Parts: sequence; C-alpha cells; structure tokens
Amino acid sequence: MTHVPTTTLGDGLAVSALGYGAMGLSDVYGHAEESESLATLHHALDRGVTFIDTADVYGAGQNERLVGRLLAERRAEVTVASKFGIVLGESGMGTEGMTTRGDAAYVRAAADATLERLGVGTIDLYYLHRRDVSVPVEETVGAMAELVAQGKVRHLGLSEVTADELRRAHATHPIAAVQSEWSLWSRDVERAVVPTAAELGVGFVPYSPLGRGFLTGTLTDRAALAGDWRAGLPRFSADAFDRNQAVVRAVRGLAAELGATPAQVALAWLRAQGERFGLPVVPIPGTRRAARVDENIGSLDVVLDGEQLGLLSGLAEGVVGRRSDNDDPNWVSDTRE
Repeated sequence: MTHVPTTTLGDGLAVSALGYGAMGLSDVYGHAEESESLATLHHALDRGVTFIDTADVYGAGQNERLVGRLLAERRAEVTVASKFGIVLGESGMGTEGMTTRGDAAYVRAAADATLERLGVGTIDLYYLHRRDVSVPVEETVGAMAELVAQGKVRHLGLSEVTADELRRAHATHPIAAVQSEWSLWSRDVERAVVPTAAELGVGFVPYSPLGRGFLTGTLTDRAALAGDWRAGLPRFSADAFDRNQAVVRAVRGLAAELGATPAQVALAWLRAQGERFGLPVVPIPGTRRAARVDENIGSLDVVLDGEQLGLLSGLAEGVVGRRSDNDDPNWVSDTRE
C-alpha cells in the first residue's frame, strides 16, 4: 500500500504530497450524501491524505461545516486550507452574479466566520480565492497578515493571481502557495505564474487537476451531467464535450500501456511538471468515493519517461473551449497576464 509522503510548500508549510479538494461534497456536481462524504474524508486521512481544501463559498458554508465535523474528531491529523473573497450571487455556485471582495474589513469578517464553521482556532492555510481588483493586493494581503499575527491563520495563499500580483503579495507577507487551475488541458499558468512561484519559493496547488473529472475518462455521456454545474462550462458544451474526448482517448491509451488509470497518468504528469519547473506541486483532486481516493494515491507510483511526457504535454493544443464560464476578465489569472 502506497505511503503518502509529505511535501513542503512555501513558507515552511509541510503537507501530504497529494491533497483532497472537498468542493464536490457540496452538491456542486449533483447531490452528495453527507454520510458518504464524511466517510470518504475519514478514508483519505486513514490513507495519509491529510491536506484538506475547502472554501467559504462551497455550499454557502456547508462545506466548511462538513469539514468541521471531520476536524472535531481528528484536528491534529489535518492540514486544513480554506478560502475567502468570492461573494455568491442568487444562482449560488454558478458564476453568474458572483462578485469579489478583498477589503480589510471583509477579510477579518470572512476569517472569523470560517473559523466558526470549521470549529477551530486556527486555519492552517488561508487563501484569497479571487482578486478584488478594486482593492490593491497589498491591502488584502496586509489584512491577511494581521490574521497570522493574531494566531487565526498560520500560512497565506492566493488563488488565480498573476505573476505580478504574486510578487506584490509576497513582498507584503510570505506566500506559502498559489492555487490555480492546472492540468493536462489547462496550461496557461505555465507562462508566468508557475515560473514566478518557483523563483519566489512558493508552492503550487493545482485545483481541478483532473479537468473537473473529464480527464478520468469516466465522463462519456453529456446527458449524465443533467443538474451538474459542469454542464455550463465551455469545455463541457454540446460541441466541445465530444471533441475533447480525443484528449481523453490519448490519456487512456497511455494509461493502458502503463497499467495505470487515466487519472493516475494526469496526476503523475503534474508531479513531473513540478520537477520540470523546480517547485513543489501538490494537486487536490476531489471525489466522493473512497475507491477514487485510493486510485489517486496510486498516481504517486506512476513514473513517466520523456517520450510519454512529450505526448501528454502536446494534448492541450487540441482542447476546445475556455476553462472558465465567467465572462469577467478578472475571474481567472490568464485574462489579466
């Protein structure tokens, strides 16, 4: 049985080499049974996946409360990360109507609310989930730094920031990690954000490392996405969904040669990219099932050679559709670089 080693991100933050993204436990991808979700979280901890990622926006706080139930029993085993900065619109987790806030008063209020929902005294890693471009990043990070000084937060992170924003934030207070979408079919962060993080000694935490499940090869019928938030994403549109299956076929073919699964290959590729750029990379795939946790851990045993890495790295060129459904150019870092 694979032992999950630890990896040190920036600012001396040690975490399990594979994390767990809890967003999908809050009905974002269809209904989730809380009992099954909690059992999967416990299983992840049992297997050594101790880096658990949530956010105040997931399930409008429900996700943090769910993770809080885990922490009530096993706080000492968990490195818990949460995020703030997104304000939900009337459509909930759909990006329509979502706004961002990064003013100091909101930072303080959001942190206190998260601490209460998690039921803890300290958040191990606290991210700015999205930039509020009307507020200087130095002001937002300065307020986050006050939380560190008060003992409410141990380490700071940023999500979907540009290279320049990362530099400015890091000059205000050490940043432990950047969290942005990064996977076989989302490569834009490699242009500037990843190299800058490597230069500054900041770790990288890729979210949606399996392309929101698409790269696992399990999504072959778009009709199965009824009631699922992903159905509205450009890459999951009626036209793009079928055309993007070509990417999955290539990953599945290589996985068969290696005796691995497509998910394991996709995660192993990300680990190799971290080695290529010279920075710690800790993906946070999410799942509702314990068996998928075990599968993802198996990626730590998959080693890709140069030819295989080259094949995989060329797949992004054939991807159809943007990675975000939000037309706001400030929503993801790619549009601000």
